[in-house]
Amino acid sequence: MAHEPENDAFETRSVQAFYDANAEAEWARLERHRTEFAVTLRALEDHLPPPPAAVLDVGGGPGRYAIELSRRGHRVTLVDLAAANLELARRKAEEAGVGLEGVVQANALDLSRLPDAAYDAVLLMGPLYHLLTETARRRAVLEARRRLRPGGVIFAAFITRFAPLRDLAAREPGGLLEQRDYVERLWRTGVHDSGEGFTAAYFAHPDEIAPFMEAQGFATLGLVGCEGVVAGHEEKVNALTGEAWARWVDLNYRLGRDPALLGASDHLLYIGRKNSHSHPPKSTPTSLK
Repeated sequence: MAHEPENDAFETRSVQAFYDANAEAEWARLERHRTEFAVTLRALEDHLPPPPAAVLDVGGGPGRYAIELSRRGHRVTLVDLAAANLELARRKAEEAGVGLEGVVQANALDLSRLPDAAYDAVLLMGPLYHLLTETARRRAVLEARRRLRPGGVIFAAFITRFAPLRDLAAREPGGLLEQRDYVERLWRTGVHDSGEGFTAAYFAHPDEIAPFMEAQGFATLGLVGCEGVVAGHEEKVNALTGEAWARWVDLNYRLGRDPALLGASDHLLYIGRKNSHSHPPKSTPTSLK
């Protein structure tokens, strides 16, 4: 059943408030989780056109990927819901000495301020796990697809349904006794109730991702587990430098593409090409204040 607009609006306000209060923490998150950042960049590097590609980063937060891709010569427009994220992105871009093509405050469910068929690639690496219904997730993907040129590439991030269970086991394994109903509901629906430290969220099963994206008009190019084999055990690996670090990035990128290991990662990155021969259902954006 589709979400009512007022529920979408409530979730939007909740997500916006969370990131407005945690912009610096979101920037620092990928310093703590270097493997996720490095493996994702490898996937981007392998599938983006040569610079200067026109890239739309939707839900790009404080601009970690947008700034790095700009540094590599791409023309990146950053879109995010939270004003604090965008303010931090502007400051970090200036500190890095790079220019973003645009910085736009908008909702992933309504990208009407951005031109159609204008981008070689769209990054949708945040919004989908904040959208609790399939209807909303479909709308966000179709909004992104509409901005792609024919043959353009989408990079869409998901959090796996196993991630919160690993987190529970690591932090408070005895809590399973009190949270049995939550765990059963999470496993059945993928929906995580809003709680301390995060917003309400949708956690995907790896098997559902490619069929879902293909139904929206994409040809699958790959699905990558962004932590490879070190999810939950990455602290020592992330402290490495030099050749040892580079070897671990290579290994995790290679193993992260093994279908048998997708559930071992917390974050999955779907890579797909816009299929010009398909006609997915028309997106009907909802403007959420």
